Amino acid sequence: MLKRIAAGLAAGLLSAMALTACGGGDDGSATPSGEITVLTNRTDIVDSVFKDYKKRFEAKYPDVTVKFEAITDYEGEVRIRMNSPDYGDVLLIPNSVTADQLPSFFEPLGTVDELEEKYRFVASEQTYQKQVYGIAIVGNAQGFVYNKRIWREAGITEPPKTPAEFLAALRAIKDKTAATPLYTNYKDGWPLTMWESDRGAVSANPNAVNELVLDDTPWAPGREHFVIDSLLYDAVQQGLIEADPTTTNWEASKVDLATGKIATMRLGSWAISQIQGAAKDPADVGFLPFPTQVDGAFHSVISGDYKNAVNINSKHKAAARAWVTWFADESGYATDQGGLSPKIGDPMPKTLDDFTKWGVKYFELHPMPEGKEGLDKRIDAAAEIGLLDQKYRQRLVDAARGARKESKEAIFDDLNERWSKARKSTQ
Repeated sequence: MLKRIAAGLAAGLLSAMALTACGGGDDGSATPSGEITVLTNRTDIVDSVFKDYKKRFEAKYPDVTVKFEAITDYEGEVRIRMNSPDYGDVLLIPNSVTADQLPSFFEPLGTVDELEEKYRFVASEQTYQKQVYGIAIVGNAQGFVYNKRIWREAGITEPPKTPAEFLAALRAIKDKTAATPLYTNYKDGWPLTMWESDRGAVSANPNAVNELVLDDTPWAPGREHFVIDSLLYDAVQQGLIEADPTTTNWEASKVDLATGKIATMRLGSWAISQIQGAAKDPADVGFLPFPTQVDGAFHSVISGDYKNAVNINSKHKAAARAWVTWFADESGYATDQGGLSPKIGDPMPKTLDDFTKWGVKYFELHPMPEGKEGLDKRIDAAAEIGLLDQKYRQRLVDAARGARKESKEAIFDDLNERWSKARKSTQ
């Protein structure tokens, strides 16, 4: 469920289309049978929780055998495997796959009209020309996982409403506690991509991405990317992060946040239950909205995490499709992870009780207009920025901590120039 993008994927995928477009196997309407391989990034629970899923699924579909393949570098390895037809029967769609590439690699699961009454996130995510190619394994709200006890010790009991208040809270944590106020997870890198998920929330605008592709200066003062990236940069520059970002450790950071050595990390709501599981008192671990308000309210974009999809080359498409549906409808995975169920109407998780108390408003981003699907990714690729790549914000961290001789203003000017040129070249 860790979202990250590999900049070189597009070329590799395009070269693979000729190999994969032929498809294969049954059409998905037959009785589920055969052996299917399910790729997953959950290396931590593939030998425990997923074994229970296998047992329950095979009890319902006795003619199907499920094998799991857990992959640590999911984006990188699957990118390579998609240059051949051998990339499992069910897999999580890599983040770098653009909308127009979906039909070349994945079996359509139904139309948006057919599925949007049952599932969240299908109207705008992993959809192309009104066909849905993936169902979310879990939905996420966006914000900061934090240690409530540490924040209370620093005298902060209400969520900050502005970036300035947020920075002031981090300074109080630094002054009054022994905890690291904000942990970047710079070395592992992918957690820095989580900051991009706040676009839309800053302005409470479901058309944020649609308007981004029309904007020549996304890093101009007041724009969402300016607000998001300034908050990260300023926190680093003011010494409110770990002492040496180059030595961070993701697995250790979860325990450190749970026990109070770390006060705050920018993550999706999927991480709450993982960190609570490492805490002596799970109630110490909570979730904060991004520190901006519109019309007196916090906002949080909800979106699907990775999407389960069926390999267009699968020889057992009916079995693969049965797994995708069962996983969304019956596995309980989303609830187990403290996330939003992809099924509309299922209750909100208890991990987001504080968001309910604070009146946080949720919304999904609107899909791109027909014919413009994936335009934001194409502009991003042409600009060679990598909005969903860790290197983009590692550059900000390095500049802010003095490891690069660049000012925040110089970086923003460069990003604006590159984005503007790319936007004109991709219209």
